[in-house]
Amino acid sequence: MILRFFIALAVFAAFAGGLGFFKYQQIQAGIAMGAAFAPPPEAVTAAEVKEEPWQDILTTVGEFVPVQGVTVAAEEEGKVTAILFESGTAVAQGDVLVRVDTAVEEAQLKSAVARSENALIQLRRLQALQGTGALAQKELDDADAEWRQATAEGERLRAIIERKSIRAPFAGTAGIRQVQLGQYLAKGDPIVGLQSLTPIHFNFNLPQQRLGLVREGQSLELLIDAYPGESFAAAITAINPQINEVTRSVQLQATVENQDRRLRPGMFARVNVLLGATQPRLTVPATAVQRAPFGDSVYVIEQLKHPDGSEYLGVRQQFVQVGPARGDQVAILEGLKAGEKVATSGLFKLRPNAAVLVDDSIQPANSPTPSPEDS
Repeated sequence: MILRFFIALAVFAAFAGGLGFFKYQQIQAGIAMGAAFAPPPEAVTAAEVKEEPWQDILTTVGEFVPVQGVTVAAEEEGKVTAILFESGTAVAQGDVLVRVDTAVEEAQLKSAVARSENALIQLRRLQALQGTGALAQKELDDADAEWRQATAEGERLRAIIERKSIRAPFAGTAGIRQVQLGQYLAKGDPIVGLQSLTPIHFNFNLPQQRLGLVREGQSLELLIDAYPGESFAAAITAINPQINEVTRSVQLQATVENQDRRLRPGMFARVNVLLGATQPRLTVPATAVQRAPFGDSVYVIEQLKHPDGSEYLGVRQQFVQVGPARGDQVAILEGLKAGEKVATSGLFKLRPNAAVLVDDSIQPANSPTPSPEDS
Protein backbone atom coordinates (compact mmCIF):
# COMPACT_ATOMS: atom_id res chain seq x y z
CA MET A 1 0.00 0.00 0.00
CA ILE A 2 2.74 2.42 0.96
CA LEU A 3 4.73 1.45 -2.15
CA ARG A 4 1.77 2.32 -4.40
CA PHE A 5 1.49 5.70 -2.71
CA PHE A 6 5.11 6.56 -3.34
CA ILE A 7 4.88 5.37 -6.93
CA ALA A 8 1.83 7.57 -7.52
CA LEU A 9 3.58 10.50 -5.86
CA ALA A 10 6.66 10.05 -8.04
CA VAL A 11 4.52 9.89 -11.21
CA PHE A 12 2.65 13.04 -10.19
CA ALA A 13 5.92 14.86 -9.39
CA ALA A 14 7.37 13.88 -12.75
CA PHE A 15 4.25 15.08 -14.54
CA ALA A 16 4.17 18.39 -12.66
CA GLY A 17 7.88 18.95 -13.29
CA GLY A 18 7.50 18.26 -16.99
CA LEU A 19 4.53 20.58 -17.25
CA GLY A 20 6.37 23.32 -15.34
CA PHE A 21 9.45 22.94 -17.57
CA PHE A 22 7.25 23.16 -20.68
CA LYS A 23 5.57 26.37 -19.43
CA TYR A 24 8.95 27.81 -18.49
CA GLN A 25 10.18 27.21 -22.01
CA GLN A 26 7.06 28.89 -23.40
CA ILE A 27 7.55 31.94 -21.16
CA GLN A 28 11.21 32.25 -22.08
CA ALA A 29 10.34 32.00 -25.77
CA GLY A 30 7.72 34.74 -25.32
CA ILE A 31 10.21 36.99 -23.54
CA ALA A 32 12.75 36.43 -26.28
CA MET A 33 10.17 37.23 -28.96
CA GLY A 34 9.13 40.41 -27.07
CA ALA A 35 12.71 41.53 -26.78
CA ALA A 36 13.27 40.91 -30.46
CA PHE A 37 10.03 42.67 -31.56
CA ALA A 38 10.56 46.04 -33.24
CA PRO A 39 7.48 48.24 -33.66
CA PRO A 40 6.88 49.53 -37.18
CA PRO A 41 8.50 52.89 -37.96
CA GLU A 42 6.41 56.03 -37.54
CA ALA A 43 5.88 58.21 -40.60
CA VAL A 44 7.23 61.77 -40.19
CA THR A 45 8.30 64.73 -42.31
CA ALA A 46 11.77 66.16 -41.94
CA ALA A 47 13.61 69.44 -42.46
CA GLU A 48 17.27 70.31 -42.44
CA VAL A 49 18.65 72.69 -39.84
CA LYS A 50 19.91 75.65 -41.86
CA GLU A 51 22.03 78.66 -41.03
CA GLU A 52 20.34 81.71 -42.49
CA PRO A 53 20.77 85.49 -42.19
CA TRP A 54 18.45 86.63 -39.41
CA GLN A 55 17.21 90.09 -38.49
CA ASP A 56 16.05 90.23 -34.88
CA ILE A 57 12.67 91.92 -34.72
CA LEU A 58 9.91 92.79 -32.31
CA THR A 59 6.49 92.16 -33.79
CA THR A 60 3.25 93.82 -32.73
CA VAL A 61 0.23 95.57 -34.23
CA GLY A 62 -1.01 99.15 -34.44
CA GLU A 63 -3.02 101.60 -36.50
CA PHE A 64 -2.49 104.66 -38.66
CA VAL A 65 -3.56 108.08 -37.42
CA PRO A 66 -3.39 111.40 -39.25
CA VAL A 67 -0.76 113.98 -38.38
CA GLN A 68 -3.70 116.38 -38.40
CA GLY A 69 -7.33 115.34 -38.63
CA VAL A 70 -10.57 117.12 -37.75
CA THR A 71 -14.24 117.22 -38.59
CA VAL A 72 -14.85 120.70 -39.94
CA ALA A 73 -18.05 122.05 -38.36
CA ALA A 74 -20.27 125.15 -38.61
CA GLU A 75 -19.23 127.98 -36.28
CA GLU A 76 -22.39 130.03 -36.92
CA GLU A 77 -25.93 129.04 -37.78
CA GLY A 78 -27.50 129.78 -41.15
CA LYS A 79 -28.46 128.43 -44.57
CA VAL A 80 -25.77 126.97 -46.86
CA THR A 81 -25.47 129.20 -49.96
CA ALA A 82 -22.37 127.66 -51.59
CA ILE A 83 -20.33 124.42 -51.43
CA LEU A 84 -16.88 124.98 -52.89
CA PHE A 85 -15.25 121.53 -52.60
CA GLU A 86 -15.80 117.98 -53.83
CA SER A 87 -15.69 114.89 -51.64
CA GLY A 88 -12.29 113.18 -51.63
CA THR A 89 -10.35 116.10 -53.14
CA ALA A 90 -7.23 117.82 -51.82
CA VAL A 91 -7.71 121.27 -50.31
CA ALA A 92 -5.17 123.90 -49.30
CA GLN A 93 -5.00 125.65 -45.96
CA GLY A 94 -7.42 128.57 -45.95
CA ASP A 95 -9.56 127.36 -48.86
CA VAL A 96 -13.24 128.23 -48.44
CA LEU A 97 -15.22 125.00 -48.19
CA VAL A 98 -18.75 126.24 -47.51
CA ARG A 99 -20.44 129.63 -47.37
CA VAL A 100 -23.42 130.30 -45.12
CA ASP A 101 -25.97 133.07 -45.77
CA THR A 102 -24.80 136.45 -44.36
CA ALA A 103 -27.53 138.76 -45.63
CA VAL A 104 -28.78 139.63 -42.14
CA GLU A 105 -25.30 140.25 -40.76
CA GLU A 106 -24.31 142.40 -43.74
CA ALA A 107 -27.38 144.59 -43.22
CA GLN A 108 -26.60 144.86 -39.52
CA LEU A 109 -23.00 145.73 -40.39
CA LYS A 110 -24.10 148.64 -42.59
CA SER A 111 -26.19 149.96 -39.71
CA ALA A 112 -23.31 149.55 -37.27
CA VAL A 113 -20.91 151.34 -39.65
CA ALA A 114 -23.37 154.24 -40.00
CA ARG A 115 -23.73 154.51 -36.22
CA SER A 116 -19.98 154.41 -35.80
CA GLU A 117 -19.42 157.15 -38.37
CA ASN A 118 -22.10 159.35 -36.79
CA ALA A 119 -20.69 158.76 -33.33
CA LEU A 120 -17.23 159.74 -34.58
CA ILE A 121 -18.58 163.02 -36.01
CA GLN A 122 -20.28 163.83 -32.70
CA LEU A 123 -17.10 162.97 -30.80
CA ARG A 124 -14.96 165.29 -32.95
CA ARG A 125 -17.44 168.14 -32.50
CA LEU A 126 -17.32 167.78 -28.74
CA GLN A 127 -13.53 167.48 -28.80
CA ALA A 128 -13.44 170.84 -30.64
CA LEU A 129 -15.43 172.43 -27.79
CA GLN A 130 -13.17 170.97 -25.15
CA GLY A 131 -11.41 173.69 -23.15
CA THR A 132 -14.00 176.41 -23.88
CA GLY A 133 -15.86 175.76 -20.66
CA ALA A 134 -19.09 175.07 -22.55
CA LEU A 135 -18.71 171.28 -22.33
CA ALA A 136 -18.86 168.92 -19.38
CA GLN A 137 -16.27 166.11 -19.34
CA LYS A 138 -19.08 163.56 -18.94
CA GLU A 139 -20.54 164.50 -22.32
CA LEU A 140 -17.18 163.94 -23.97
CA ASP A 141 -16.73 160.59 -22.23
CA ASP A 142 -20.22 159.44 -23.24
CA ALA A 143 -19.60 160.38 -26.86
CA ASP A 144 -16.28 158.52 -26.87
CA ALA A 145 -17.92 155.41 -25.37
CA GLU A 146 -20.76 155.49 -27.92
CA TRP A 147 -18.28 155.67 -30.79
CA ARG A 148 -16.24 152.76 -29.39
CA GLN A 149 -19.36 150.62 -28.87
CA ALA A 150 -20.56 151.25 -32.45
CA THR A 151 -17.08 150.39 -33.79
CA ALA A 152 -16.92 147.18 -31.70
CA GLU A 153 -20.36 146.13 -32.96
CA GLY A 154 -19.14 146.51 -36.52
CA GLU A 155 -16.06 144.38 -35.78
CA ARG A 156 -18.25 141.71 -34.17
CA LEU A 157 -20.48 141.51 -37.25
CA ARG A 158 -17.43 141.33 -39.56
CA ALA A 159 -16.13 138.39 -37.47
CA ILE A 160 -19.50 136.60 -37.78
CA ILE A 161 -19.53 137.15 -41.56
CA GLU A 162 -15.97 135.82 -41.77
CA ARG A 163 -16.85 132.72 -39.72
CA LYS A 164 -19.74 132.01 -42.10
CA SER A 165 -17.11 131.42 -44.80
CA ILE A 166 -15.93 128.05 -43.47
CA ARG A 167 -12.29 127.44 -44.39
CA ALA A 168 -9.90 124.48 -44.29
CA PRO A 169 -7.75 124.84 -41.14
CA PHE A 170 -4.85 123.00 -42.80
CA ALA A 171 -3.95 121.36 -46.11
CA GLY A 172 -5.34 117.86 -46.46
CA THR A 173 -7.82 115.55 -48.15
CA ALA A 174 -11.54 116.20 -47.71
CA GLY A 175 -13.79 113.30 -46.80
CA ILE A 176 -17.40 112.74 -47.78
CA ARG A 177 -19.33 116.00 -47.41
CA GLN A 178 -22.19 115.93 -44.94
CA VAL A 179 -24.10 119.06 -46.06
CA GLN A 180 -26.35 119.97 -48.96
CA LEU A 181 -26.93 123.27 -50.71
CA GLY A 182 -29.75 125.14 -48.97
CA GLN A 183 -29.44 123.11 -45.78
CA TYR A 184 -29.83 125.01 -42.50
CA LEU A 185 -26.83 124.55 -40.23
CA ALA A 186 -26.78 124.98 -36.47
CA LYS A 187 -23.60 125.72 -34.56
CA GLY A 188 -21.42 122.60 -34.39
CA ASP A 189 -23.12 120.72 -37.25
CA PRO A 190 -20.50 118.60 -39.11
CA ILE A 191 -19.61 119.60 -42.66
CA VAL A 192 -16.75 117.32 -43.74
CA GLY A 193 -13.85 115.35 -42.33
CA LEU A 194 -10.39 116.66 -43.20
CA GLN A 195 -7.26 114.50 -42.93
CA SER A 196 -3.62 115.30 -43.57
CA LEU A 197 -2.21 112.14 -45.21
CA THR A 198 1.35 113.17 -46.15
CA PRO A 199 3.06 112.19 -43.93
CA ILE A 200 0.97 109.90 -41.71
CA HIS A 201 1.58 108.61 -38.19
CA PHE A 202 1.47 105.00 -36.98
CA ASN A 203 0.77 104.31 -33.29
CA PHE A 204 1.60 101.02 -31.55
CA ASN A 205 2.40 99.66 -28.09
CA LEU A 206 5.22 97.54 -26.68
CA PRO A 207 5.57 95.91 -23.24
CA GLN A 208 7.66 97.97 -20.84
CA GLN A 209 10.26 95.17 -20.77
CA ARG A 210 11.07 95.98 -24.43
CA LEU A 211 11.53 99.72 -23.89
CA GLY A 212 15.31 99.41 -23.70
CA LEU A 213 15.44 97.89 -27.19
CA VAL A 214 13.87 100.84 -29.03
CA ARG A 215 14.87 104.44 -29.64
CA GLU A 216 13.77 107.40 -31.70
CA GLY A 217 14.89 107.09 -35.32
CA GLN A 218 14.81 103.28 -35.26
CA SER A 219 13.62 101.64 -38.48
CA LEU A 220 10.32 99.78 -38.76
CA GLU A 221 8.67 97.57 -41.35
CA LEU A 222 4.88 97.80 -41.71
CA LEU A 223 2.80 94.98 -43.24
CA ILE A 224 -0.79 95.70 -44.28
CA ASP A 225 -3.42 93.16 -45.33
CA ALA A 226 -4.75 95.59 -47.94
CA TYR A 227 -1.41 95.38 -49.78
CA PRO A 228 -0.23 91.73 -49.57
CA GLY A 229 3.39 91.12 -50.45
CA GLU A 230 4.38 94.75 -49.78
CA SER A 231 6.08 96.39 -46.83
CA PHE A 232 6.26 100.06 -45.90
CA ALA A 233 9.29 101.69 -44.30
CA ALA A 234 8.85 103.90 -41.26
CA ALA A 235 10.88 105.30 -38.38
CA ILE A 236 10.07 105.86 -34.72
CA THR A 237 9.56 109.59 -34.12
CA ALA A 238 8.14 109.68 -30.59
CA ILE A 239 8.08 107.52 -27.44
CA ASN A 240 5.49 108.31 -24.81
CA PRO A 241 7.22 109.15 -21.51
CA GLN A 242 4.24 107.73 -19.57
CA ILE A 243 3.84 103.97 -19.04
CA ASN A 244 0.24 102.74 -19.06
CA GLU A 245 -0.47 101.76 -15.45
CA VAL A 246 -3.04 99.11 -16.42
CA THR A 247 -1.28 97.28 -19.27
CA ARG A 248 2.33 98.21 -18.31
CA SER A 249 2.99 99.04 -21.95
CA VAL A 250 4.44 102.11 -23.64
CA GLN A 251 2.99 103.83 -26.70
CA LEU A 252 5.26 104.64 -29.61
CA GLN A 253 4.64 106.69 -32.74
CA ALA A 254 6.26 106.22 -36.13
CA THR A 255 6.05 108.39 -39.23
CA VAL A 256 5.57 107.19 -42.81
CA GLU A 257 6.07 109.51 -45.80
CA ASN A 258 2.99 108.15 -47.65
CA GLN A 259 3.60 110.21 -50.78
CA ASP A 260 1.16 108.09 -52.78
CA ARG A 261 -1.50 108.47 -50.05
CA ARG A 262 -2.33 104.76 -50.05
CA LEU A 263 -2.17 104.58 -46.26
CA ARG A 264 -5.29 105.89 -44.54
CA PRO A 265 -6.11 106.79 -40.93
CA GLY A 266 -7.69 103.86 -39.09
CA MET A 267 -5.87 101.20 -41.13
CA PHE A 268 -4.62 98.22 -39.09
CA ALA A 269 -1.06 96.98 -39.68
CA ARG A 270 1.52 94.57 -38.31
CA VAL A 271 4.81 96.20 -37.39
CA ASN A 272 8.28 94.67 -37.24
CA VAL A 273 10.72 96.68 -35.16
CA LEU A 274 14.19 95.96 -36.58
CA LEU A 275 16.78 95.33 -33.86
CA GLY A 276 20.43 95.66 -34.77
CA ALA A 277 22.29 94.21 -37.74
CA THR A 278 21.53 90.97 -39.58
CA GLN A 279 23.40 87.94 -38.20
CA PRO A 280 23.46 84.20 -38.98
CA ARG A 281 21.09 81.97 -36.99
CA LEU A 282 20.14 78.28 -37.13
CA THR A 283 16.50 77.95 -38.18
CA VAL A 284 13.91 75.18 -38.15
CA PRO A 285 10.17 75.13 -38.84
CA ALA A 286 8.14 76.10 -35.79
CA THR A 287 6.32 72.74 -36.02
CA ALA A 288 9.59 70.94 -35.21
CA VAL A 289 9.72 72.32 -31.67
CA GLN A 290 7.92 70.41 -28.94
CA ARG A 291 7.05 72.77 -26.09
CA ALA A 292 7.00 71.48 -22.51
CA PRO A 293 7.24 72.97 -18.99
CA PHE A 294 10.57 71.23 -18.39
CA GLY A 295 12.12 72.49 -21.64
CA ASP A 296 11.69 72.77 -25.40
CA SER A 297 12.98 69.91 -27.53
CA VAL A 298 13.21 68.59 -31.08
CA TYR A 299 13.60 65.08 -32.48
CA VAL A 300 16.83 64.72 -34.45
CA ILE A 301 16.64 62.09 -37.21
CA GLU A 302 19.80 59.97 -37.51
CA GLN A 303 21.10 56.42 -37.81
CA LEU A 304 20.76 54.53 -34.53
CA LYS A 305 21.69 50.97 -33.47
CA HIS A 306 19.59 48.11 -32.12
CA PRO A 307 20.95 46.15 -29.12
CA ASP A 308 22.14 43.51 -31.59
CA GLY A 309 24.23 46.16 -33.39
CA SER A 310 22.04 46.52 -36.49
CA GLU A 311 21.38 50.09 -37.67
CA TYR A 312 18.04 51.73 -38.25
CA LEU A 313 16.70 55.25 -38.94
CA GLY A 314 15.43 56.67 -35.66
CA VAL A 315 15.06 59.82 -33.59
CA ARG A 316 16.98 61.28 -30.71
CA GLN A 317 15.25 63.78 -28.43
CA GLN A 318 17.39 66.91 -28.18
CA PHE A 319 16.63 69.76 -25.79
CA VAL A 320 17.18 73.18 -27.37
CA GLN A 321 17.13 76.88 -26.52
CA VAL A 322 14.61 78.56 -28.77
CA GLY A 323 15.12 82.13 -29.92
CA PRO A 324 12.82 84.59 -31.71
CA ALA A 325 10.35 83.58 -34.40
CA ARG A 326 9.66 84.95 -37.87
CA GLY A 327 6.83 83.66 -39.99
CA ASP A 328 6.83 79.85 -39.94
CA GLN A 329 10.39 79.63 -38.59
CA VAL A 330 12.08 79.83 -35.20
CA ALA A 331 15.72 80.45 -34.39
CA ILE A 332 17.62 77.85 -32.38
CA LEU A 333 20.24 79.40 -30.09
CA GLU A 334 21.66 76.19 -28.58
CA GLY A 335 21.33 72.41 -29.03
CA LEU A 336 21.55 71.86 -32.81
CA LYS A 337 24.10 71.97 -35.62
CA ALA A 338 23.68 73.08 -39.19
CA GLY A 339 22.96 70.13 -41.50
CA GLU A 340 21.15 67.99 -38.93
CA LYS A 341 17.64 66.81 -39.78
CA VAL A 342 14.70 67.22 -37.45
CA ALA A 343 11.17 65.82 -37.52
CA THR A 344 8.61 68.50 -38.39
CA SER A 345 5.33 66.58 -38.09
CA GLY A 346 4.04 63.51 -36.28
CA LEU A 347 5.91 64.49 -33.11
CA PHE A 348 3.10 63.32 -30.82
CA LYS A 349 3.74 59.71 -31.97
CA LEU A 350 7.47 59.79 -31.26
CA ARG A 351 9.55 58.75 -28.30
CA PRO A 352 13.33 58.66 -27.85
CA ASN A 353 15.02 56.06 -30.09
CA ALA A 354 11.80 55.36 -32.02
CA ALA A 355 12.19 54.14 -35.61
CA VAL A 356 10.87 56.54 -38.27
CA LEU A 357 10.05 56.59 -41.94
CA VAL A 358 10.56 59.98 -43.61
CA ASP A 359 7.78 60.95 -46.02
CA ASP A 360 8.18 64.51 -47.34
CA SER A 361 5.37 64.37 -49.88
CA ILE A 362 3.49 66.99 -47.81
CA GLN A 363 5.69 69.42 -45.91
CA PRO A 364 4.63 71.86 -43.16
CA ALA A 365 5.02 75.57 -44.03
CA ASN A 366 8.56 76.89 -43.58
CA SER A 367 8.56 80.47 -44.88
CA PRO A 368 10.05 83.48 -43.07
CA THR A 369 7.37 85.70 -44.69
CA PRO A 370 4.18 83.66 -45.03
CA SER A 371 1.20 85.13 -46.86
CA PRO A 372 -1.94 83.15 -45.97
CA GLU A 373 -4.62 82.99 -48.63
CA ASP A 374 -7.22 84.44 -46.28
CA SER A 375 -5.03 87.31 -45.07
